[in-house]
Amino acid sequence: MSRTIRRGPAAFITLTAATALALAAPLSASAHVTLAENTAAPGSYALLTFKVPTESESASTVSLTLMLPTDTPFTSVRTVPIAGWSAELVRTTLPEPVTVGETQITEAVTSIVWTADDGAGIGVGELGLFPVSLGPVPDTGSIVLPVEQGYSDGSTVSWSDTGEGAEHPAPVLYVNDAPVADHHDDGDDDAAPEVTSEPEADGSAAGASGTDVVARVLGVAGLAVGAVGVALAVVWRRRAADAAAGPRDPGTGGAA
Repeated sequence: MSRTIRRGPAAFITLTAATALALAAPLSASAHVTLAENTAAPGSYALLTFKVPTESESASTVSLTLMLPTDTPFTSVRTVPIAGWSAELVRTTLPEPVTVGETQITEAVTSIVWTADDGAGIGVGELGLFPVSLGPVPDTGSIVLPVEQGYSDGSTVSWSDTGEGAEHPAPVLYVNDAPVADHHDDGDDDAAPEVTSEPEADGSAAGASGTDVVARVLGVAGLAVGAVGVALAVVWRRRAADAAAGPRDPGTGGAA
């Protein structure tokens, strides 16, 4: 005897949970270009990973240019292959000769240009990771590593600001200086929120904070609805199985 199990209610509840989670995702605070690990010891060869989100709602990230320092240059620069992307090391003559260890150098790699292949790139709502090995790390306080992010519509965002509360802050590698908490990185949940009595000119900070709370609430609600959906799906399947088996004979315990 064939059995037909209808999954309408369970499917509807599951779809509702998925919809709630999907609505919560776009409401999370905007992330900026940051370093996954922003500290390194002097003299070490650091493997740095740049986290690059696409913040545009209509274009993909198709290029990334990392500017390296010329006053404290790295003598070793190596990229890690990324599927769908090519990398170019740009070597230029330094403004002034620099002594690294016992060697005086007059040229060095001063930028890295990543370019997406045709049909590739970082789409809307996606995050790209760009690893690079740099060394030896100079014995200094910190190193600013500006990044230019190019989009498929021809626009460019320069992550090069260094002031407090900058709209497009540059990634910073801390060597001897103590790291500064990055309030723009949505992956850092341990940092205490900064409270200020001076409102932002465009209200972006307040908007990001309020949006983050809404996103968290919707995320929890989505998980709760998903759990209810799973429970109801189990009950529905059990009832369908009992209905297919037919009523049981109280005297024999078998099917009628």
